[in-house]
Amino acid sequence: MSATDLFPALVETAGETHALAAALAATLRGGEIIALHGPLGAGKTEFTRGLARALGYRGDVTSPTFSLVHEYPGARLPLCHLDLYRVETVEEARRFGVEDYLDYDEGRGVAVVEWPERIAPLLPASTLHLTIEPLPDGRRRFAVGASSTKEF
Repeated sequence: MSATDLFPALVETAGETHALAAALAATLRGGEIIALHGPLGAGKTEFTRGLARALGYRGDVTSPTFSLVHEYPGARLPLCHLDLYRVETVEEARRFGVEDYLDYDEGRGVAVVEWPERIAPLLPASTLHLTIEPLPDGRRRFAVGASSTKEF
């Protein structure tokens, strides 16, 4: 099964979000970049929390909005979580070293990028773009973006 076989998906709870993230984690080998698109409160960090747990990290997983990046050493694969909400330009992102994180752990880890549109020109074509859409009934729709070209 590839990652794109998991989507689209509808989830109702944080537990279902974590299960979806765990299913994606099972397809990862290291070197992947996952771009999470969605409005504030969509569940991007919750999805990342589930992914980190599935990769073997047991500590707290929080939004790196103010620090820009959190690194989680997983038992299976390390995870780098970037939140670019406060980054205004590609140049600003380059100044804090975003490109180093896009090749996280020299390609042996996984990078998750929230607000990836802030660095769109820097993302490789192999990036897996996931859109999280909050629905009026409280569920969330997860879909693979059209620009995702690599099979995971």
